[in-house]
Amino acid sequence: MVSCLASLSITPLPNCSQETLCSSSSTNVSLSLHGSEPQRRSSHPCQVLLQSSACSHQAADRPLTVSYCGGEEIMEESSASGLDSSIQDDGPAMVKDVNVLLETERCVGISSGSRDEDFTLQNPGTNSTILEDNTKSNVCIAESKNKASGLFFSDGKSRIDYVLVYRKSSSQSEKREIFERNIRAEGLLMEKEASLTNSDMIFLKLHAPWDVLCRYAELMNIRMPFRRKIYFMQRRHRFLSRMEKHINKFRGWLPRKPMKFDSETLPDLEQNESFTAPFSRSRIHHFIIHNKETFFNNATRSRIIHHILQRVKYEEGKNKMGLNRLLNNNSYEAAFPLHEGSYHSKNSIRTHGAENHRHLLYECWAWWGVWYKYQPLELIRRYFGEKIGLYFAWLGWYTGMLFPAALVGLCVFLYGVFTLDDCQVSKEICQSTEIIMCPICDQYCPYLRLSDSCIYAKVTHFFDNGATVFFAVFMAVWATVFLEFWKRRRAVLAYDWDLIDWEEEEDEIRPQFEAKYSNKERTNPISGKPEPYQAFTEKYSRLLVSASGIFFMILVVIAAVFGIVIYRVITVSTFAAFGWALIRNNSQVATTGTAVCINFCVIMLLNVLYEKVALLLTNLEQPRTESEWENSFTFKMFLFQFVNLNSSTFYIAFFLGRFTGRPGAYLRLINRWKLEECHPSGCLIDLCLQMGIIMVLKQTWNNVMELGYPLIQNWWTRRRLKREHSHIAKSSFPQWERDYNLQPMNAYGLFDEYFEMILQFGFTTIFVAAFPLAPLLALLNNIIEIRLDAYKFVTQWRRPLPSQAKDIGIWYGILEGIGILSVITNAFVIAVTSDFIPRLVYAYKYGPCAGQGRAGEGCMMGYVNASLSVFRVSDFETRSQPRTNGSEMFEEAVKYCRYRDYREPPDSAEPYSYTLQFWHVLAARLAFIIVFEVSVGKNVTKQYNAI
Repeated sequence: MVSCLASLSITPLPNCSQETLCSSSSTNVSLSLHGSEPQRRSSHPCQVLLQSSACSHQAADRPLTVSYCGGEEIMEESSASGLDSSIQDDGPAMVKDVNVLLETERCVGISSGSRDEDFTLQNPGTNSTILEDNTKSNVCIAESKNKASGLFFSDGKSRIDYVLVYRKSSSQSEKREIFERNIRAEGLLMEKEASLTNSDMIFLKLHAPWDVLCRYAELMNIRMPFRRKIYFMQRRHRFLSRMEKHINKFRGWLPRKPMKFDSETLPDLEQNESFTAPFSRSRIHHFIIHNKETFFNNATRSRIIHHILQRVKYEEGKNKMGLNRLLNNNSYEAAFPLHEGSYHSKNSIRTHGAENHRHLLYECWAWWGVWYKYQPLELIRRYFGEKIGLYFAWLGWYTGMLFPAALVGLCVFLYGVFTLDDCQVSKEICQSTEIIMCPICDQYCPYLRLSDSCIYAKVTHFFDNGATVFFAVFMAVWATVFLEFWKRRRAVLAYDWDLIDWEEEEDEIRPQFEAKYSNKERTNPISGKPEPYQAFTEKYSRLLVSASGIFFMILVVIAAVFGIVIYRVITVSTFAAFGWALIRNNSQVATTGTAVCINFCVIMLLNVLYEKVALLLTNLEQPRTESEWENSFTFKMFLFQFVNLNSSTFYIAFFLGRFTGRPGAYLRLINRWKLEECHPSGCLIDLCLQMGIIMVLKQTWNNVMELGYPLIQNWWTRRRLKREHSHIAKSSFPQWERDYNLQPMNAYGLFDEYFEMILQFGFTTIFVAAFPLAPLLALLNNIIEIRLDAYKFVTQWRRPLPSQAKDIGIWYGILEGIGILSVITNAFVIAVTSDFIPRLVYAYKYGPCAGQGRAGEGCMMGYVNASLSVFRVSDFETRSQPRTNGSEMFEEAVKYCRYRDYREPPDSAEPYSYTLQFWHVLAARLAFIIVFEVSVGKNVTKQYNAI
């Protein structure tokens, strides 16, 4: 029985010689495309008929038809504009001027009752014809459907596992030809197709046959199912089974949870449990192989082909290998696996079912209408791989854990709002119209009434109140519980996804590492196989150079923060002399706001530099595996950007207003600029403003760039194609061309997604005592972030390469470090930045309730006056002397003003020296830090032990 029928149409260009292309008689032709290995033929040889007329220009205009029959593994090539230069055996004229269209017609003469004589193949041995039967008709219909879907070769049988894109006009054609020749030597099948919209663009479709998949699956230790789990139930458990059955029946009558998916409606979400083991060809009979085409899923097939492409050479030399280098030198424009069809359908998924996994993911995950439902993690893992599945699992777990933190933070904020009228400190500040505060800057800043800061005192009470300490302790425990319960959740996922036995040693060695250290090998103590080896001295010398680069970049960050500090101390005087009264009266707030915005711009600019430096230093280290490279790059980028983003926040929290000196003896920067002071109501309002602006701006900017940029790019591409190729229907574009028009995934994988959330986790925990609404803002952002990332992965990005991972990698260690840092910083924020400790000392030691062992709002009467020192105006330095004496505001010249400190009055025996209350407050602050660290540390330890 003849298995296939194909036609080859050759249309010569006018400059082709007729002797090359024409023949006057029927001739048997043997084709070998791309220098491929000899093909396996069927038992019935294929007779090739070559039809031609006289060799005239008119005859040349009609295509020559070549019909042939081959085996099951025929590699075919189709191009709308020309053969690639990889076919060079037929001469240079054939390389540039011959157009080949190869189309397989397996189903000719089968669907109808009449038989076309032109398509009847005569077998010399048996003189039999092609038989029609229902089975083969169904196969042909299925293959035609596969071909129309754009996910298969032109034969409708070989699935497209990977796609490479290049331009014919590229100057790197020689490297590409060698690379493709070596690809064929590895056993991969390829087919070329010209773009419908750009004749210079060629799509190289790759398919891995069964033997190639088996060979590399064994080499890569890919785990495959080999036996389904069988559960035996003893008789003593039958009663419990009946009870469970009745309970489940009763649960079926109850309304279902709206956040869960209906497994009956979405059967693809059901898990298929089975034992797995590393694939082995010698024990292939132990594995469950119902169908060779579906045994290796699409994600695994793409991963195997990518593994091959990363190790194929394109030129002689140790480092002349790998697809990444060809992408960097523009030999190829893009490389990606295909999406499984369209993500939307005219028919409802509830009535007609999902057309493919991508459509199912969109309907039950990426669509904004299902924002309140749980994520289908099993389907995400099946489509995008374990690494991306673990990211979304972690993001969902983090978002769920934010609910209690956001609720408690909101309660703390509302407590401050409801107790505002009872706050004695705020009342005294608002009623202190007779207290005159010293200027906060040199010369241009005027004298102010303390009551002018009434609004800031009220806002400060929203965040700095009696519940702040409780919230700081709660968030320290919350961070620990979050991390520990995530370890549990991760262990469950690792078991369900069969990642328990997956180790980093099974991770792929980087091709660059293999190429550089191929002449140095040693036996791996775990696998027992020889592998490239990096000497100890060379490894640590590279690490030393890398550490020096990291230290230098941190100094650059500190220099940038120093520049922001200079800006603050200069502009506060400028805003104080501003002509607009609104700016002049709020010079300190204007200074803080503009400094934060400038700091944000500097952060975004330095991030571009950090990325290049981190990439350079990581490549200099030459990590062994892809995981080591990713962890090293991640650590550098996180360290750079964390210091860049939080350095100004640390300055405001712990240094602003702490080392300014006193009026008449200010400490100055470079003996010129007076350091910035806190607002009369305290420094906490500056910290809240810094955190609020940075957190909101950063998250808004990230969301706009994550979704807005690919949306705009894809919209512009569709608009351009519609304008330039309006005659081509959108539905006629094959899947590989649709995917090419999408945006590629970030060059560094999931780094941007993880980094955004890790920074948010830092804002949520490190300075949460100063900004209790941070968990609530993070929760609202993450609810949007999950669907935004899902929509981006499913609809706007090309399908990323699926890859395995056992956990979230180095990010877990970073989270633990942030958790420890949060305990320390919150202790210092409460003790140093807020007024919690000074108020407590006053209530128990110096207030009306001193010695009574209680501290209510009634015990805070007189606190504001006790916390302000007196300064004689005549003691001002010449360069600090205000230009006005205050008579225009207070009807007479100011002789004394007040400032925030605990110092003796100017008429005392030791003027302007520290009072006893200052040392009591300092001792209480240090004691609080120690007690907080010890008590919270014990709670954290107990949580670790209990969990």
